[in-house]
Amino acid sequence: MKGFLSKRKILVIVMIISTILTSILTIGATNSAIVFSVAAPKYKVVLDAGHGGRDGGCVGVKTGVKEKTLNLDVVKKLEKYFISANFSVVLTRENDEGLYTSGSNMKKSDMLKRKEIIENAEPTLVISIHMNKYPGQSRKGAQVFYKKGSEQGERLAFCVQKAFNEMETSNKSYNALTGDYYLLNVSSCPAIIAECGFLSNPEEEALLVKEEYRELIAYAVFKGTIDYLAGLSNT
Repeated sequence: MKGFLSKRKILVIVMIISTILTSILTIGATNSAIVFSVAAPKYKVVLDAGHGGRDGGCVGVKTGVKEKTLNLDVVKKLEKYFISANFSVVLTRENDEGLYTSGSNMKKSDMLKRKEIIENAEPTLVISIHMNKYPGQSRKGAQVFYKKGSEQGERLAFCVQKAFNEMETSNKSYNALTGDYYLLNVSSCPAIIAECGFLSNPEEEALLVKEEYRELIAYAVFKGTIDYLAGLSNT
């Protein structure tokens, strides 16, 4: 499909980024330089694949694909990018199962477990991956959310949203938005929720079910995160 990068090209990009980030890179600017190193300090990221188990999330309008499945696949791809750049990575879930225990309030139990994982990890940042839905089928596009009042969360969200907007398949530039979501509210570090597209939109669903497109989504989140961290090193 037009606009897709080949897997080989993506791998080459990751290898180049990894080489850059594991050393100290000085990029000449007009009257300044950007110095950035992932090697020290070593960053830790929590990657959260939304939903799981009996909670399948939203469902594709044409294919019936479950959000939980796509979320986990994007997280697994994203994990490889971060590991290649020398990040320490923690996943809230690594398979199809939910994080809830037996009980009447499955959702609350699941969310509390995710909170526990984040608190124990003490990460540099948190990225939660989701797919979106809307009553009408016309709405589409990737959208990033952050906690209101979190300056660093907003900066991270801005960088990832910018990377989404720069994808060749994007037909509209969105702004990162504030969101009153549990994982954002309980995270003491910068945290975002990345809604990677609308499964209620047939055109976007057709992209999201393609592995190659999910690879591009993962790369955009990774690139946006690196841009955010590079910006921190220059302040």
